[in-house]
Amino acid sequence: MRSLFWRILATFWLALALVAGLAILLGRALQQDAWILWQHPALESLAQRWTPIYEEMGPEVAQAALEAHKRRHRVDVQVLDEAGHPVVWGTFPARAAVFEARSENSDRRLPWRRLTEEYTSPQSGQRYLFIYRIPHGELLAWQREHLFWPIGAGVVALVVLTAFSLLLALSITRPLGRLRRAVHDLGQTSYQQDSLARLSLRRDELGLLARDFNRMGERLQTQIQSQRQLLRDVSHELRSPLARLRVATALAERATPEERETIWPRLTRECDRLEALIGEILALARLDAEPGTARDCDLHQLTEQLRQQATLAHPALRIDNRIPPGLTLRGWPDMLERALDNLLRNAARFTPTDQPIEVHMQESADRLQLSVRDHGPGAPDEDLARLGTPFFRGSKPTGAGHGLGLAIARRAAERHGGQLRLSNHPEGGFVATLDLPRTPPATPQSDEPVG
Repeated sequence: MRSLFWRILATFWLALALVAGLAILLGRALQQDAWILWQHPALESLAQRWTPIYEEMGPEVAQAALEAHKRRHRVDVQVLDEAGHPVVWGTFPARAAVFEARSENSDRRLPWRRLTEEYTSPQSGQRYLFIYRIPHGELLAWQREHLFWPIGAGVVALVVLTAFSLLLALSITRPLGRLRRAVHDLGQTSYQQDSLARLSLRRDELGLLARDFNRMGERLQTQIQSQRQLLRDVSHELRSPLARLRVATALAERATPEERETIWPRLTRECDRLEALIGEILALARLDAEPGTARDCDLHQLTEQLRQQATLAHPALRIDNRIPPGLTLRGWPDMLERALDNLLRNAARFTPTDQPIEVHMQESADRLQLSVRDHGPGAPDEDLARLGTPFFRGSKPTGAGHGLGLAIARRAAERHGGQLRLSNHPEGGFVATLDLPRTPPATPQSDEPVG
C-alpha cells in the first residue's frame, strides 16, 4: 500500500535534508576566510606542499617556489615562524607592507584580501604562520566563478522542494475537495456512487476513506429509499381500513336499528384491525430507539412465558419448547420477546391443530441460533428473499396479518448484531431462525435499512 503517511514523511525528510544542505552552504559562504582557504586553487594545500620543500631543500629553493607560485596565481605569500620572524623573504614587497600598516591605522580599504593560516609540520613539529594577500579583482573573479554552484544548488533545492510540496498538497487537497462535494451531495440526497470511483481506486488512506464513504452513502441512500417506501406502504395500509370504516359509518347513518346491529360488529373489527396495525408500526419504530443497557436474558423462561400466553389465546395450539433451562443470552429482553412472539404468531397461523410448533436451539462458542418451525405449507422459494420486508405478505397472501411480524423479528435480530434466516424445512414446514451473538455490540446496529 502506498501509504499517505510515508509520502508525507518522505516529503518532510527531503525538506529537512534540503534545508540542512542550504544551511551548510550558507554557513560556508558566511565563513569566507575558511571557505577561500579551502576552495581557492592558489591556497588549497599550499602549506602542506611548501613546508617539505623548505625543510628538505632549504630557504632558497623555498623562496623560489613562492615566487613561482605568485607568477602563476598573483597571490603574495609570507611565512613566519613561532617567534613571528620571516623564514624566507616571501613575495610581499616592503613598500606594500608599509602601505598596509598605514592603511590599518587610518581605516583605509586595502586593495587586497589578507588571510592567515597556521600549519604544523608533521616531520619537524615546527609551527608556521602563512599570510596570503589576494588582490580584490582576482578574488572577485574567482568568487563569481565558484559561487555559482552553491547558489545554483540552493535554487535547484528550492525548486525541487516546492515541486514536492505542491504535489503533496495537491494529492491531499484534491481528494478532500471531492470528498467535500460528495458530502454536500449526500446532504442534498443527490449522492452518486460513481462520484468517488476514481478516488476509491487509490491505495492509500484517502482511497480507504473513499471506499468507506461509498459504502456509507450506499447504505444511507438505500435506507432513505426504504424509509420512503415504508411511508408509502404505511399510508396504503392505513388507507384501506380507514376507507372501510368510512363506508361502514356511512351505512350505519342510513341504516335502520336492525341493520345497525349487524354493522356495529363490522365497525368493531375494523377498529381492532386498525389498532393492531398501528401497534405493529409503533413496535417496528421503537426498535430504532435507544434500548438502554444490555442484560442477561433467560431464554427458557422467556419462551415458556410466550408459550403459556399463546396457549391461553389458542388452547388447541401446541408448542414444543426444546430450549434447555438456565440458558442465558446477553441482550435486550423486550426486543427478544417481541421477536419470538411474532415468530410464534406467524407459525400459529400456518400450523395444523394436530401438529406442534417446534422451538429449538443450536449453540456454539460465540453464537446462539433460536429456531421456530411450523408444519404448514411453507413459503414459495421466490418469496424467501423478500419475507421480512415490511408489509410484504408473500405472493399468495392469506389475508391474516399486515406483513410486519417477520420485519419486527428481523429488526430485533439486527439490533443484536445478528440476523434472521428464513427457509423451508426439508421435511415440510417453514423455519425462522434468529442467529444471534452471545454478546451483542455495545451500540445496537442500526445502519441496515428496515425494508
